[in-house]
Amino acid sequence: MRNYSYPSLELHKIYSHQSNQLDLSIVTPIYNEVDSIPQLLENISQILTENQLTYEIICVDDGSQDGSTKLLRELAQKRTDLKAVILRRNYGQTAAMAAGFKYATGKIIVTLDGDLQNDPADIPLLLSKLDEDYDLVSGWRKNRQDDMTRRLPSKIANWIIGKVTGVSLHDYGCSLKAYRAELVSDMNLYGELHRFLPALAFIEGARIAEIPVGHQARRHGKSKYGLGRTFRVLMDLLTVFFMKKFLTRPMHIFGMLGLVSGGLGVFFGIYLTILKFGFQENIGDRPLLILVVVLLQAGLQLFSFGLLAELLMRTYHESQARPIYRVREVVGKSSPE
Repeated sequence: MRNYSYPSLELHKIYSHQSNQLDLSIVTPIYNEVDSIPQLLENISQILTENQLTYEIICVDDGSQDGSTKLLRELAQKRTDLKAVILRRNYGQTAAMAAGFKYATGKIIVTLDGDLQNDPADIPLLLSKLDEDYDLVSGWRKNRQDDMTRRLPSKIANWIIGKVTGVSLHDYGCSLKAYRAELVSDMNLYGELHRFLPALAFIEGARIAEIPVGHQARRHGKSKYGLGRTFRVLMDLLTVFFMKKFLTRPMHIFGMLGLVSGGLGVFFGIYLTILKFGFQENIGDRPLLILVVVLLQAGLQLFSFGLLAELLMRTYHESQARPIYRVREVVGKSSPE
């Protein structure tokens, strides 16, 4: 772990202890990291204690099979700062992070990997940046210690995600991030959406920043990531794009496509009608007639999908009392009545 000193940050003053709520919740998904866990906990504890922050460490065991589960149980009984959340099986990193968020009680939630590649010494930097009126601060592994087979696909993926979501970051895949707790409480995770948390936060109206952080070569075990997740990530990217553009107005996309399809069907239908009755041509064996039928049916179905989606969105928002807007702050006193 790198040794830093932060004489000007005075984080213990930034995060006052006027309430009983903890300053930080550190959420770490664990999957077969038995050799890394002890050093990880010590690194986190050391840097946060030095900065006089109250904290808890939430390690979410995602169905480990190498002894990580047993070790976490033992350590959680000895350490007062550790909470071990043991999942029944391997659900994936998104589910593990969602479980960690659920059990977090701190005002700020910081996530990082359990493989010692993220440096806990960067946590004060994230907190200092977060205090500049941001809701989410994401780490950027500027000098990433991975081989080109992982860095190159990551660069391409970051570029694509930035273009599709409108949230341009250098490193969506970096797990080292700091969130305000109220922001996380508004986001529901599933699939592979953990990597799209900045984009989901942007949908909620969050202010997002990115800062360079350290990255270390893996010391123990092997990476759990591979190209096999590419298809799932692409599908989730389409989901995020739809949520960003049409979450509260699905009729705008389905209705538009339905109108275009139906309009083309009507146009070609009129053309065939003119040929049939104006020029006495036989249109029964023309492929264009089949296309007209398909376009009209598709238009009707898309328009119907749009209406159903609108009803589902109304049910979703009203049943959960979920607002369609987010208030950042209200300035000024209300007038007395």
